[in-house]
Amino acid sequence: MQNMEESPYKNKIWTKSYDTYVKPELDDLFQNISLAETLMNTVKKYPTNLCYEFMGTTSTYQEFEKKVVSFANFLDSNGVKKGDKVAINLPNSPQYMVALYGSFYVGATVSGMNFLLQPNEIIYQLSDSEAKVLVTMDSFYEESVRKALASGKTNVELVITTNITDLMEISSIKVWLGKLLKKVPSGKVIPVDGMKFFEFKEILEDYPNENPPRVKYDPQNDIAFLQYTGGTTGPPKGAILTHSNEMANMAQVVHWLDKLVSKGNDIFISGFPFFHLAGLFFGLASVYLGAQQLLIANPRDTAHISKLVDKWNPTFMLNVPTLYMMLINDQNFREVDLSSIRVYGSGAAPFPSDKIRDFEEIVGKNMVLEVYGMTEASPLVTANPVENTRKIGTIGLPIPNTEVKIVDTSDKSKEMPLGEAGEIVIRGPQVFKGYWKKPKESENALKDGWFYSGDVGVMDDEGYITVVDRTKDMIIVGGYKVFSVEVDEKMSKHPAIELCSTVGIPNPKRPETEIVKLYVKLKEGYQKSDEMKEEIFEYARNNLAKYKVPKEIELVEEIPLTSVGKIDKKALRSN
Repeated sequence: MQNMEESPYKNKIWTKSYDTYVKPELDDLFQNISLAETLMNTVKKYPTNLCYEFMGTTSTYQEFEKKVVSFANFLDSNGVKKGDKVAINLPNSPQYMVALYGSFYVGATVSGMNFLLQPNEIIYQLSDSEAKVLVTMDSFYEESVRKALASGKTNVELVITTNITDLMEISSIKVWLGKLLKKVPSGKVIPVDGMKFFEFKEILEDYPNENPPRVKYDPQNDIAFLQYTGGTTGPPKGAILTHSNEMANMAQVVHWLDKLVSKGNDIFISGFPFFHLAGLFFGLASVYLGAQQLLIANPRDTAHISKLVDKWNPTFMLNVPTLYMMLINDQNFREVDLSSIRVYGSGAAPFPSDKIRDFEEIVGKNMVLEVYGMTEASPLVTANPVENTRKIGTIGLPIPNTEVKIVDTSDKSKEMPLGEAGEIVIRGPQVFKGYWKKPKESENALKDGWFYSGDVGVMDDEGYITVVDRTKDMIIVGGYKVFSVEVDEKMSKHPAIELCSTVGIPNPKRPETEIVKLYVKLKEGYQKSDEMKEEIFEYARNNLAKYKVPKEIELVEEIPLTSVGKIDKKALRSN
């Protein structure tokens, strides 16, 4: 094992690559402030600033907080206490933000739900989180939610249903929903015995919008979120994130982006859903900074995103790479004035370097800022610098007050030398407290404050990290490790390939081993054929080591994406 005194990780070599204004260690990590208090502070500083825009409807921070207080008073009047769990099953919308901060105002813990979950998945999360309250949309209540509630397997006592138009102005409903959806989506809500049902709109009308419940906050110990991970290796796990976890990450990120942020003047836009921690944190940061957020219910509607950019001139954009790739192909986006946007944050999945260059041909050079994080880290761990070198294809440098080391995937006590791949391990004030009701999984993931991420990465001699794979996506071919991200990156440079993804599948000749399979979606104008497949095989043979060359290539109409927009390798493997 390396001498720890000589360890580049111990010495934090990455700090030498920091922007000159960035401090390696911050004294104030905001850890005595709750997320509820960030809204209270913003309302005092920027009462008339716009808080959000949603399909033509806007709200100032002062107006927004009145809705939050009404919701909090409703929860308080119906027996919801500090530490109770509130599940929010909504798309990005004003209702989500009101329910989120209304829950914080009574000291409740929030568990965001993917609104595309099936009944059995809803039952699991509601039951596991011990949610007492469920906030859900009427349009998908009957199809999935009611079945879950009627199972009798949850602890839910209060159900709040809302229509997408509840917090929209009449003029906005006609203009926006008429154009986008042709009709207002809604659904009949049939109550389930043993639970109390309420309508969101009526709550805001019936409960006072001043004098919220008095709560004594303990940010270090109060759980802000039970945030469920994707469950790619077994059932989803609820990551325990405290208010101080989130606020520490807020301090780190705001300091890192100090030269880009203009408090009280920014406008944020993101296609990340709030049930994903990247989207949720972006929303929390928007409120903390007194910024306006452009809420997007359907991130795949790139024409709508382009219209929002054209109308509102946002200053920050954050998306998953696949959405940026969709914007590359959207003529509306290409024609919009993008000069107001200071940075395009990209995270949650690899952004192939050639696609970054294609995107930057539209938005300008050095405009993409690649970052890296995860649910268990509140979420941000690393980012490329704002002013110093941004290395395309890397996830940048560990942010202040964050330690990172790369360890052997087989012997986790052994640090890997710089330039060699291993598991990314993280320690810092943003790292979660463990998995809810899962002591064994918590013990495996957290050791001496270090979180073992399951991601495989390499750190270079300047401290920049490149993620080469998830440990579970690594393919072993004849004893060699094949990193799917590397193969995807190389193959995506082929001029005919729009999107591709590599997975390991059982070797039909030797079932205990794997072979490399590549799924390919072709660009418009290219036809699926044996000749095209052979051309791609030839490209692989010319650009990859022999053991990395795919043994199978399948040309497909679409590559499956998760609800967040990441390539769904789990679906490809089970194909």
